[in-house]
Amino acid sequence: MKTFRQLNVSFMAQAAMIAAIYVVLTLIGASFSYGEVQVRISEALTILPVFTPAAIPGLFLGCLLSNILGGCILPDIIFGSLATLLGAIFTYMLRERSKYLAPLPPIIANAVIVPFVLRYGYQVPLPIPVMMLSVGIGEVVSCGVLGMILYTALKRYKNVLFKTAS
Repeated sequence: MKTFRQLNVSFMAQAAMIAAIYVVLTLIGASFSYGEVQVRISEALTILPVFTPAAIPGLFLGCLLSNILGGCILPDIIFGSLATLLGAIFTYMLRERSKYLAPLPPIIANAVIVPFVLRYGYQVPLPIPVMMLSVGIGEVVSCGVLGMILYTALKRYKNVLFKTAS
């Protein structure tokens, strides 16, 4: 039986690893990770709250650091990271439901929030509904397609990989 301290250390280690992987994946694919049309490979990780609550702070910190290191403006750093946090929280809340619902919270959160950052932060002249569509499509590819591939790959090993933080 694990002590509270051991569980806490395991939780923090998982969150830190998820954050680090998110940052690396975002920066490796930097040409696709920022802008009006973005497909962040790292957003596939938004499926992880289904497996562990440690993914919630991990994804938030990973997005925050990616936005800082990627040279984003302050509103993007704040609101883009909050969109990922909201998506992670609601994905965790849906973890007992259908696996197909899990990618929806980050898709919706980013499709709604990020276009306003693009419009009012970066002064992108496109209409907000157009940017909602373009950001949403990128999120469907990242969270929906890549996230479900990741889900399928991890489902088999969830009790080995995530048992201490769940």
